[in-house]
Parts: sequence; structure tokens; C-alpha cells
Amino acid sequence: MGFFSKLFGTGDETRTETPRSTSKDDALAAYVVREHKQGRSLEDILDDPYLKNRATDEQRLRLLERPEVIRAVGEHTAATAAENVRSTT
Repeated sequence: MGFFSKLFGTGDETRTETPRSTSKDDALAAYVVREHKQGRSLEDILDDPYLKNRATDEQRLRLLERPEVIRAVGEHTAATAAENVRSTT
């Protein structure tokens, strides 16, 4: 779709586009991953003023659906559990 079509709404109005992540979403997801890898709990990160000032509740919930966040939280949880097992043996 061209510039003027977007500006004036001409063209195929029925076309739906999937929302793409923005650099803001990417930065917030990276923040969650980084903070979680540093040992902070996910609940603590989600309640962090930095995150609350930059994202709505809905946006913060959507962060939890991002694959890199899920992967980091899962990987970190598994690594912590393995470390705990190693330290008890």
C-alpha cells in the first residue's frame, strides 16, 4: 500500500495486517529477559516501576507470550533447579 493510500484510506480497506512487534516491545522483552537472568523473580520484574511506566497491564501480559521471554524464564528455571540439585549432592 502506498503512502497516499495509507494517509487517505484509499485502497483495500478489508485487508487485515498482523501486528508486528515494535522496537519498544523488543526493548521491554529484552529487559525482562536480562533482569530474570540476573536472578530477579518474574513477579518482581513485572511490578518494576521501569516496566510499569513504559507498558500497560495488557502490554506486560503480552510480554509473557513472547517466545524469547518464555524461553528465558524456562531456561533460567531449569538452570536454577539443576544448580540446586548439584549443590545438594
